[in-house]
Amino acid sequence: MESSPTPQPASAELAATVASLLPRARTELAELVTFKSVADEAQFPRSECEAAANWCAEALRAEGFQDVAVLDTPDGTQSVYGLLPGPASAPTVLLYAHYDVQPPLDEDAWLTPPFELTERDGRWFGRGTADCKGGLIMHLTALRALKAHGGVPVSVKVIVEGSEEQGTGGLERYAEAHPELLTADAVVIGDAGNFRLGLPTVTATLRGMTLVQVQVDTLEGNLHSGMFGGAAPDALGALIRILDSLRAEDGSTTVKGLEGEGSWEGLQYPEDDFRADAKVLDGVELIGSGTVADRIWARPAVTVLGIDCPPVVGATPSVQASARALVNLRVPPGVDAAEATRLLRAHLESAAPWGARVATKQVGQGQPFRADTSSPAYASMAAALSTAYDGQEMQIAGVGGSIPLCNTLAGLYPEAEILLIGLSEPEAQIHAVNESVSPEELERLSLAEALFLLDYAGKRG
Repeated sequence: MESSPTPQPASAELAATVASLLPRARTELAELVTFKSVADEAQFPRSECEAAANWCAEALRAEGFQDVAVLDTPDGTQSVYGLLPGPASAPTVLLYAHYDVQPPLDEDAWLTPPFELTERDGRWFGRGTADCKGGLIMHLTALRALKAHGGVPVSVKVIVEGSEEQGTGGLERYAEAHPELLTADAVVIGDAGNFRLGLPTVTATLRGMTLVQVQVDTLEGNLHSGMFGGAAPDALGALIRILDSLRAEDGSTTVKGLEGEGSWEGLQYPEDDFRADAKVLDGVELIGSGTVADRIWARPAVTVLGIDCPPVVGATPSVQASARALVNLRVPPGVDAAEATRLLRAHLESAAPWGARVATKQVGQGQPFRADTSSPAYASMAAALSTAYDGQEMQIAGVGGSIPLCNTLAGLYPEAEILLIGLSEPEAQIHAVNESVSPEELERLSLAEALFLLDYAGKRG
């Protein structure tokens, strides 16, 4: 005699359970935020990342996950894995987040300490609250809600990356070497965000990226600017010329050989909304051409992330012998990141004035990604998000940022359905000072993920 299926909880019951779990979510997010888990030992000790990885592993063990492991990945960082077996015939869903974070930048510009969760104006502030420690808490909250109503209806794998922000590819290389580890029918990447606070959104495309370091040398050593300036070639001036060559007059990216006229056909980003979200100063123009969506989702974009040169305070009257910069190039779907890297390096090396010596080095790279939004998993997510957001229809948008693992997973598991949701809506200010997360967004997305797992299990079980 066949056993009766477990009754499914009503969405209102599940919503009430998720709401009751929110205080625990806050407590755990506060613990996780305290780790200064920047995956760069030049800025913070490795022990901070190791402690964060161990916290994630213990959290999975506490939820009954099996085979929990802290994985040493080829880039020298650690990722955390666990398996929660479901019913025998159930599909497998992989849930992704990352515990590493961007550095806090200017800590004095934070209104509250960056590595201390602080509540203000209805939001929770701290580095990683939205990107992406909050993503792990979202996954845990969804699973706990389901366990309170009869259990999780699918097999769940969780992977928590330790170097996503650095783009050094540790987890990608590990997954390629152990392709059986992350096999799944569907993958939920919890590292994206709603287009607008309270507007349910899945991300369909991600730009890829490359990081290139450029070094310029012109002299054996610095020289007195009064005695030699005007004839001695200035390495910093040469670097400025090289970097300026990467942009047209209107600010559009102009890397020689790189196509830059793509267009975005979906959800549009009104310019006034973008100016407000980006906090553009009055009277300052936006750069580039085409719609905002074209510029940030469908076209390449170059950004100079940093320059090594003397700071203004303490600068001496010297002609600089050497200067160095780190250049970030975002590339849209349809452009190979390796080819974009080659073109960027060739451009930088050929743009040097005065015969200055230029050396370039790639320090990070990730491929762009485009999801199949017609898959069954998207139908399940659309229904789940609509319920969690009071009947609002799911929107499909692009994101200008990169999640390099997405393309690796798509290549390893071409049949897997990959969805991107998360907590990084515009008000979260990820990668900037005063990063924060909306508790309401955390609550709704945790509910949506729980509802998605229920619906997906029914479709694929």
